[in-house]
Amino acid sequence: MRTRTRSQERILTILKILNQAISAQDLYIELRSREQSMGLATVYRALEALKLEGMVQVRTLPNGEALYSLVKEDRHHLTCVQCGNSIPIDQCPVHDLEEQLHESYRFKIYYHMLEFFGLCTQCQTENE
Repeated sequence: MRTRTRSQERILTILKILNQAISAQDLYIELRSREQSMGLATVYRALEALKLEGMVQVRTLPNGEALYSLVKEDRHHLTCVQCGNSIPIDQCPVHDLEEQLHESYRFKIYYHMLEFFGLCTQCQTENE
């Protein structure tokens, strides 16, 4: 395992404190508000390195925004393509598949995501 930079350690600390997914831009603002300022490019580089190390996961929303969080558990969502509301779901039908893929391909899996896209009940009502 490689040694983490000070920037990476700061980002990991903030992600632990926040305990939720956050965009790189919002993370940059959060660091500045805590007087731990670093450049936005540094934030992106540190997040990328942490992602490659398997410490941070990224979830891309339908609008293209990337949200970063610590790898704790697999995330699954129902996401509305109209309003962007995202509802977490607890069941995971792919854990067995993950094990099979690991065994068959010797692929080191850090995490997986399962996301369904459609219309939430509020947007369905508005569209009628």
